[in-house]
Amino acid sequence: MNILLTGASKGLGLKTTEVLINNGWTVYAISRSKSEGLNKLMSQFPDRLKWLAYDLTDGENIRKTVFKEWIGFDTPIHAYVNNAAFAYDDIVTNLNLASLEKMYHVNVFTPMMLTKFVLRQMLLHNVKGSIIHISSISVHTGYKGLSMYASTKGALEAFSKNTAREWGEKGIRSNALVAGFMETEMSATLSDNQKNRIYQRTSMKQAVDVNSVAETIKFLISDGSKSITGQNIHVDNGTI
Repeated sequence: MNILLTGASKGLGLKTTEVLINNGWTVYAISRSKSEGLNKLMSQFPDRLKWLAYDLTDGENIRKTVFKEWIGFDTPIHAYVNNAAFAYDDIVTNLNLASLEKMYHVNVFTPMMLTKFVLRQMLLHNVKGSIIHISSISVHTGYKGLSMYASTKGALEAFSKNTAREWGEKGIRSNALVAGFMETEMSATLSDNQKNRIYQRTSMKQAVDVNSVAETIKFLISDGSKSITGQNIHVDNGTI
């Protein structure tokens, strides 16, 4: 199977890339830059890890750069994992329009355009595929300073559910994976005190395991989940 995955260089994206490749699948990975971990995977799996440097603030050239020139229209896409995200955190009274617009381009607008062309590729090759949008527990619980970020993920959840309704008859599934707080670069700016307060809101009182999220993504791509669509799948240590 061929999987398109964004935000592949670090954190959850890198771990998911590793899990999918070790499952025997080919990953078409997009990120702005390479990391040491991604370079290592590329050297280990040169035939099954394809990489493209692309800035997701650019939604205009998706078809030409990603699908026509890189993947190619003759290549079937079996799954799309929308993992890349830009986090703009602040309280609402400090909201900056330029930062908000940048975040919506990376988190919502470009992923919607990618979904458009993934769907076309799936329909062209008669693929019963899987689309997975990585969402955030902040959509459902609320955290101070995350209003704008959570709004982008909430938009993805609505988009995913309606995509599932549109294309289910063709065997194409769409789900949102609602991830809790993980120990990744995105959460690295938080102090230990802030992290502990967040973890105390979970049933398990700890950070969500990145590998657990990656394995759930693998499951949502596999035939084992072929009856699951239009759902928000929570992997959040039981956040209350």
